[in-house]
Amino acid sequence: MLQPGLYEQVINEEIGGELDALPAQRRATAAIDKAEASQVLAQYLASVAQKGLDDLVDKGGDVSAQIGLVNQLIQTIEHTTQEADFAPLCVDGRAEQLLALLRENDPALVMGRTAGDLPRPETSLARSSLFTGALNEPQMFSELKKEIACADRIDMLVSFIKWSGLRLILEELRAFTQSGGRLRVISTSYMGATDPKAIEELNRLLFVAHREEILRQSRYTFQNILRDPNFGELFVGGSRPEDLDHLFVSIQTVNSQELYNRLPADYYDYIVVDEFHHAAAPTYRRLLDHFQPQLLLGLTATPERMDGKTDIILNYFGGRIAAEIRLPEAIDRKLLCPFQYFGVADTVDLDELRWVRGGYDKNDLTNLYSLNRAVAERRAGHILQSLDHYVTDMDAVKGLGFCVSVEHARFMADYFNEHEVPSLCLVGQSSDDERYTAKKRLVGGELRFLFVVDIYNEGVDIPEVNTVLFLRPTESLTVFLQQLGRGLRLSEDKECLTVLDFIGQANRKYNFEEKFAALLSNTNHSVQYELKHGFISAPKGCYIQLEKKPTQVILDSIKNSFGLRAGLVGRIRTFEEDTELTLNLSNFTRYYHLDVRTLYTKASFSRLCVAAGVKPDFDEPAETALTRAFGRLAALDSRRWISFLLDILPRLDNVDFSTLPPIERRMLQMFYVTVWGKAADDWRDEEVLSNLYSLSDSPVLLAELLELLRLRFDAIDFLDQPVDLGFDCPLDVHCTYTRDQLLVALDFNKPATVREGVKWLPDKQLDVFFVTLNKADKDYSPTTMYKDYSINETLFHWQSQSTTTPNSSKGQRYIHHREMGTKVLLFVRELKTDLAGTAPYTFLGTANYVKHEGSRPMSITWKLDVPIPAKYLKKTNKLVVG
Repeated sequence: MLQPGLYEQVINEEIGGELDALPAQRRATAAIDKAEASQVLAQYLASVAQKGLDDLVDKGGDVSAQIGLVNQLIQTIEHTTQEADFAPLCVDGRAEQLLALLRENDPALVMGRTAGDLPRPETSLARSSLFTGALNEPQMFSELKKEIACADRIDMLVSFIKWSGLRLILEELRAFTQSGGRLRVISTSYMGATDPKAIEELNRLLFVAHREEILRQSRYTFQNILRDPNFGELFVGGSRPEDLDHLFVSIQTVNSQELYNRLPADYYDYIVVDEFHHAAAPTYRRLLDHFQPQLLLGLTATPERMDGKTDIILNYFGGRIAAEIRLPEAIDRKLLCPFQYFGVADTVDLDELRWVRGGYDKNDLTNLYSLNRAVAERRAGHILQSLDHYVTDMDAVKGLGFCVSVEHARFMADYFNEHEVPSLCLVGQSSDDERYTAKKRLVGGELRFLFVVDIYNEGVDIPEVNTVLFLRPTESLTVFLQQLGRGLRLSEDKECLTVLDFIGQANRKYNFEEKFAALLSNTNHSVQYELKHGFISAPKGCYIQLEKKPTQVILDSIKNSFGLRAGLVGRIRTFEEDTELTLNLSNFTRYYHLDVRTLYTKASFSRLCVAAGVKPDFDEPAETALTRAFGRLAALDSRRWISFLLDILPRLDNVDFSTLPPIERRMLQMFYVTVWGKAADDWRDEEVLSNLYSLSDSPVLLAELLELLRLRFDAIDFLDQPVDLGFDCPLDVHCTYTRDQLLVALDFNKPATVREGVKWLPDKQLDVFFVTLNKADKDYSPTTMYKDYSINETLFHWQSQSTTTPNSSKGQRYIHHREMGTKVLLFVRELKTDLAGTAPYTFLGTANYVKHEGSRPMSITWKLDVPIPAKYLKKTNKLVVG
């Protein structure tokens, strides 16, 4: 009888009968995933076969009877699949297992030994063994010695290496490697790291920041790296430099001393500007517009601005961010400490408070959090109780509490002090001496908390901070990440950062989604999915937990904001009032940090604007086709293709499509199949021309399409390159394409007929591989995710279809493609679907055969002509640990 609990069990007729007798709400079932079916059913069949074989023995049968049953099963498989290759797999009548083989010239033969004399472990080679120290169990080191002696390769994964264990097998390992054996040891612990020389030579350096403490910290860092305690001069406060060659200066001093009017534009070779997201301000622009260094380095943890001035900042760098590490990646790379985030139910609700210019009215928040004594004290008491619940040791806390106003910060500090939690209030007007003293007292353990307003958002480094309290709603993602970052600095004996975020009912315009999205590592799921499934994509070592009420508040907020069409329409309706920005697709998606593909799951942006009452209604012939296609077009990232479309789409009425150069016809074909779902067989066909000309008759949607293409062009953050296939091919390496787009680019105009993961194009002499790294419908599938993966940036492991053998025509073409003059193209995606639907493929370029193993299927190692960029390598390399 089935017992309550979790299962992963194939439903046979016996179990099915039991399940049918249960009400639907008591059972949960799911279809067997097609990608995993062979593994799941084979495992089930193995258990049934073992029971049957045991039953034969119980009835007096011998091994030959068991072999007979096994061979009957194999013959049934051969008959059903119509594959003759299964016949040789029948078990030989001698009923034996192969135990060992010796090389023809093995030295053991000279000494009169046979293969049977080889030492072998007591435990099985075919099955895993667990060593528990039981009385009659063999010693693990003795088993290792025997395995080492007969191994041709050793891959050893160990948690740590101790001399007391290593010395027991050292001689065997030494003999193994000296005889040419391959030994690889991977350990999760290691010692030693190289500190590279950060700066070989500095000529004239200008380092600009907005606070003296940052300048002192930065100069100290330069001095340590350069091993020169005399390096650099300060120009801030009471400090005056003796020379200006290596100057650490505040932005206030730059302007008060008018350095931009007193020094030539090329005076500094190297300029570093900290907190570069302020660069749009006049005080920074005067500096940046004057000086012309050889190298300009802007540093910021928050490049996106909420006021639409991000483009002004990026213009100093050609519109591109040169190097970027987002918060989850920095934590994964151990550049920042992990966090444990707790969303705690607040005692006050904010849904009735006034919403003014993109945020809550601060006076209303101050009144609620501090001036309304009864409400404020009840809330402060709840905050203390929550700290006691979530913090391990209050005496070890070094915390920051972020408040809405001076009154709020003072109230919190007073309340905590009254309840024997030593605290202090700091505000923007606090002097440098007050800040320094407060920091020293906090680090020294004299204080538990600093309650702050408008400071410690950016630039101040207190690595010892281990607790952060969000005591007010933070409408700006920039400020939220700055405040969180105050606690993420690495510090000795600091295990993690504890974050308490107090969440109550919110205004419908408050954006929870962007904050949680910023906390997650690369994920293919929505924030709603992550929240419901326990934030499975949190960075390594991090933890996100929401109490029951905050969970529902956030789910409702996301659903009403962006999860439903009505939510999007509401945001669009008040966008200009809330943000003081012009309403367009670019500003809307950037301000709300929306993936434009998810927006297009609801409707076109133009149609949403009509629904919001901010744009006049329209009736255009291309609306149905373009609305379906916008989601696919929103994934375009080929500079060459986008540039072509931006050029040709505005002038479709004046183009003779049949006379376009071949490469342009192919790019137009890619666009056509994306919008209308099939290839154009004849560019003079009436239906084809009608479809294309309908775009010119749809000015509203054509304008949106052109804006989308410009938005996609500006978002490209990698270097693509064309590939030589012997004809004018529009595909560029490392760009993203749907199956239909890439096939018509290769002149195969019936893409819908391609169902398998490989396509041979004889007229182009091309093998096209469509690789889905995780073939199962779920995110993690250990039985399918290790079939195809990158070994490193140039080698890729690929598994053929299950019927392919090395001697088949396909297998021979794969192995000898260079001699035969054919080429292999590799298109890869991580999952079958993404946020917007069917996931496109990334073109990894041409690949060359290196080696293969096995048959039916073949496992082939390919060498890519173009290395995989780092941004893709983490996704394609399923062997990466940590």
